[in-house]
Amino acid sequence: MQTIDAAEAPARPRRHFGFGRFAFWLSAAAVVGLDQATKAVIRSTMEVGGAWPSDDWPVYFRYVTNTGAAFGSLQNATTLLIGMTFIGLAAIYLYYRNPPFQHWIASVAIGMMLGGALGNLIDRVRVGRVTDFIHFPHFPNFNVADSSINIGVAILVVGYLLFGEKKPPPHDTDEDAPADG
Repeated sequence: MQTIDAAEAPARPRRHFGFGRFAFWLSAAAVVGLDQATKAVIRSTMEVGGAWPSDDWPVYFRYVTNTGAAFGSLQNATTLLIGMTFIGLAAIYLYYRNPPFQHWIASVAIGMMLGGALGNLIDRVRVGRVTDFIHFPHFPNFNVADSSINIGVAILVVGYLLFGEKKPPPHDTDEDAPADG
């Protein structure tokens, strides 16, 4: 049995800084920037509970704050949610480093998820609550960060279904063929 010296072992291919990596960081930064800018506009131009243009519109802005997680769960658990967000950020980054399929669209989607998580984390750390303002009927208010996380997940699911690893169909080999006789 032949052993391989550590110096002779093939090195793990190193990822180069290509378009996918640029797309990842650019999409994350764009989401954080857009999220924080829209929240700043809402906080500076509306009163908490206020609506624009009006409640009569099917989709409108309603400024609310959220001290919990999605759909009103874990209210007033800011410290726990900050800790969970750091774990989520690490998971998102590890997933980015080892995706199930290599495509720049996957990098953008994962970057959107990272940017969304960072956008809401910034709110929790700075003001202790998240600013939500987009209102659809029969749905909790949300923001750009929330939208980006959901869109990123949807892109990954569709991408995985369309481009994920496909197992080749089994084929007959001579060993599997019945013997003539």
